[in-house]
Amino acid sequence: WAIFAAGNRQGDRGVSYVMPAPLANRFTHYEIEAHTDDWVAWAYAHDIDERLIGFLRFRPELLFDFDAARNPVAFPSPRSWEFAHRALQKFVHEPDMLSATLQACVGPAAGIELHAFIQHLDQLPDIDAILRGDEVPLPTAIDMQYAVASALVSRGVRAKNTPQAKLIYGRVIDYASRFQQREMGVMIVHDLARAVGRDVYTVPEFNRWAKDIAAVLL
Repeated sequence: WAIFAAGNRQGDRGVSYVMPAPLANRFTHYEIEAHTDDWVAWAYAHDIDERLIGFLRFRPELLFDFDAARNPVAFPSPRSWEFAHRALQKFVHEPDMLSATLQACVGPAAGIELHAFIQHLDQLPDIDAILRGDEVPLPTAIDMQYAVASALVSRGVRAKNTPQAKLIYGRVIDYASRFQQREMGVMIVHDLARAVGRDVYTVPEFNRWAKDIAAVLL
């Protein structure tokens, strides 16, 4: 067995106290930082709203944004983004409540920005058409590119362990390969592989995509 102790740094104003030196010397100390890739992998595994994942891929600096000098009540953190996910489910049919609730979860600035992002999702391409293999134009707005990326990966996650899984993976990879910004396609395939496992590497579309993208990967 082992003892793990978690706490806040003194500069975070999180009701922390100086640990006596003999006690501190009995621990090894690590400072942990929030990382977007890790949070996104957790989010796909726990069925977090794909709109929220797309937003944080678009604005990764908002995953954790805390200013101890202001000491805010609500601010963006991995914890409070899960609160925002719950708010999106609860107030899906009450748009007048949604904006205020998101601000209550992650703070005014991030809440307003997330709400604006969600309101523009009517510009999103037809995800079903993409997964049917139809020719669907790429979105030009960068925020919509992140939104379609998260929507496609979410569909891939839901298809895992179904007869259509490899077909869906292939269609997602084909669409990812069309982005002029190669890094966007890499992000999609990376998130998909991390979420569903090595089956992604066995579809023919992956080999074609990997050869095309090799220079970027290297």
